[in-house]
Amino acid sequence: MHAIHADVTVSVTELKRSPSAIIEQAGNNPVAILNHNRPAAYLLSAELFESILDRLEDAQDVKLARERANGPFVEVNLDDL
Repeated sequence: MHAIHADVTVSVTELKRSPSAIIEQAGNNPVAILNHNRPAAYLLSAELFESILDRLEDAQDVKLARERANGPFVEVNLDDL
């Protein structure tokens, strides 16, 4: 059995029939698109997708900061900049 990571699901056929209505009804919630009762794709609002990208970028920044926390460090004189 495949996990479905959305509270709302629609079939590919339903999506083909009325994509605008599904997008409108979903609002800012993800929609699982099912093909033969298995998740084939997820439909996300632009706002939610951008939020996910922002979180991924933040997580990458935190990882990089942790990796660099112990150096090596470069001495910089602000007057030389």
